[in-house]
Amino acid sequence: MAVFKVGCCGFPVSRSRYFKTHGLVEIQQTFYKLPSKETLARWRNEAPENFEFTIKAWQVITHPPSSPTWKKSSIKVPDELKDKYGYLRPTKENFGAWNMVEEAAEILGAKIIVLQTPPSFSYTDENFNNAIEFFSRVAKKTKFIIAWEPRGTWLNNLEKIREIIEKTGIIHCVDPFIKDPAIIGHTVYLRLHGRGKKWPNYKYKYTDEDLVKLKKKTLRYKSMGAKEVYILFNNVYMYNDSLKFKKLLSVED
Repeated sequence: MAVFKVGCCGFPVSRSRYFKTHGLVEIQQTFYKLPSKETLARWRNEAPENFEFTIKAWQVITHPPSSPTWKKSSIKVPDELKDKYGYLRPTKENFGAWNMVEEAAEILGAKIIVLQTPPSFSYTDENFNNAIEFFSRVAKKTKFIIAWEPRGTWLNNLEKIREIIEKTGIIHCVDPFIKDPAIIGHTVYLRLHGRGKKWPNYKYKYTDEDLVKLKKKTLRYKSMGAKEVYILFNNVYMYNDSLKFKKLLSVED
């Protein structure tokens, strides 16, 4: 029997209110700048015992120092090390950052770490090889499920994503209104970024018809062998949209 878990990317309302209505959240702060261990422990202690955290991996692993999100987070590295960070490069700097992400996940009691690569990390031979080496090395040692959400030209190269998954054991994270996962395994991880000609479209509000389509997709993943399906809303209206979808799925936390 499959388990469906519905939540939001970040806390759209106060944590105390959110804990009463949801059983899952994907922490976003870990992408921008890793919170202190004390802050992470406080979040874990504030949450109900059976509440589940997942986390978005630190951007220094996935995004280059030229990324606007780096600048917003005031992360500084020496010029000579700038080509050592981001884009899943198999460098000691990226692996060191990964170790810090694992520590954060451990404190929160998370079991899934999401790595979202930007469109600029396009499908190339170099990026393909770096992804295989990086994911192979971290997946071999980690106890966490690694969910990779590639963007850009990767979306037109699902066979290459499938090859990386098969070689490394990670899972393919998708927006199901854009693409289905390249492989349906035990765990499916979905992130919903809105709909429309321009995507992502964070200002989008999901319609009842959209949510019915989403339910059909999640049930299809179940029929294909998925044992747990994570559905994370990442739009302006994510709190209400996720509540409506929980009701549609009859999910109780």
